[in-house]
Amino acid sequence: MKSRILTWSTATFLFVALAIPLRLAAQGQNQEPPVYTVADIGTLGGTFGEANGVNNKGWVVGDATLPGDLFRHAFVWRKGVMTDLGTLGGPNSLAFYPSNERGEIAGFSDSSTTDPLSEDFCGFGTNLTCVPFLWQHGVMTLLPTLGGNNGQAFDVNNRGQVVGVADNTTPEATCVDTPQMLFQFKPVIWQKDVIHELPTFPGDSDGFAAAINDRGQVVGQTGDCTNAFHAVLWEHGTVSDLGTLGELQLGPQDINNQGQVVGVAFSATTLVAFLWENGVATNLGTLAPDVFSLALGVNEKGQVVGDSCDESFACRAFLWQNGTMTELNDLVNDPNAPFLENANSINSRGQIAGKTTVQGTPIADAFLATPSPGEVNSRRNTPAAQRQTSERQKVILSEAIRKMLRQRLGPRYHIPGLGASPRD
Repeated sequence: MKSRILTWSTATFLFVALAIPLRLAAQGQNQEPPVYTVADIGTLGGTFGEANGVNNKGWVVGDATLPGDLFRHAFVWRKGVMTDLGTLGGPNSLAFYPSNERGEIAGFSDSSTTDPLSEDFCGFGTNLTCVPFLWQHGVMTLLPTLGGNNGQAFDVNNRGQVVGVADNTTPEATCVDTPQMLFQFKPVIWQKDVIHELPTFPGDSDGFAAAINDRGQVVGQTGDCTNAFHAVLWEHGTVSDLGTLGELQLGPQDINNQGQVVGVAFSATTLVAFLWENGVATNLGTLAPDVFSLALGVNEKGQVVGDSCDESFACRAFLWQNGTMTELNDLVNDPNAPFLENANSINSRGQIAGKTTVQGTPIADAFLATPSPGEVNSRRNTPAAQRQTSERQKVILSEAIRKMLRQRLGPRYHIPGLGASPRD
């Protein structure tokens, strides 16, 4: 996503500076990672595409640029056919989580209306109002906000519950230095097209809900425009703090039906993938000799996917299972397969959605990697050091790296603490 049009969500910009046990034994702790075949999904006519989510039917949700690369739209890919989801009047739309098993997709879009206060809530740089949607049966339906002009829908579960963020009409006093955010914005859940505000952690005025499982458990963040915020879990109408990983703050990205949460733990010098369960966050490390990592998806088996990156933030997709992180490229036998740079989602069948790259160029395609049962991995002669996990995370996040992170990490990742600006 280094080449993706920069779209830093309002929820991300907010955080400037920013219980069920794992059953690996039952899943076969000694199993080797599978071998994968890769389907290149392509784009919507431009030079950039990425797959952000895959459901258990193998339907892929993503976004891609149109011819000319000026705009991008959300898409769904089913049985080899890519469908443009369109927009709600404006030039751009995005969807960052899998569709549910009914084919419903949550996302957000530019509208055709200029924001009256020039806010850039979607982060597209258009200064149009940003509106949340639910796409179903070929129709994109506008979801309500909390009285304000803007909102974003992120994830939808199999019960049809949608989570995201919406603003209200109360001025946000802590955001006086943040002209893109003039009103409070709250974590929300939509049920049958009705919006409900989720409680923020005590003392926090703002927040967003990032992901929801089929049990109705929701993860996200709450805080304000200072450096104060919390990674949180909502369950049965209450909010609880997920805590930290030592001195590292947590940025949740996904939650499975076992209540396992994955995401990014970070400080001014560290960006590392984590797995949280039963109140404990575990550092997943990186692929040696990389120094940064991000965990972006987790399935019902506890398999985790994400990115492992070097000091210049050149990344490669990984699969983590049974305590071991493996580069996804090493699990593909085809010598003509594209380079798998980012892994964003994994379903219960082990299929992985992400982005390929022609390294050193802005050209990228969406991909779906599928396990090949019975196939032997002929590439496991890769040096062991490339497959081992490293915990060397002491590289300073320089301004150059921060800029690359702002380009790499769009609204899908909600990574605070990077000094991001929607107009960078």
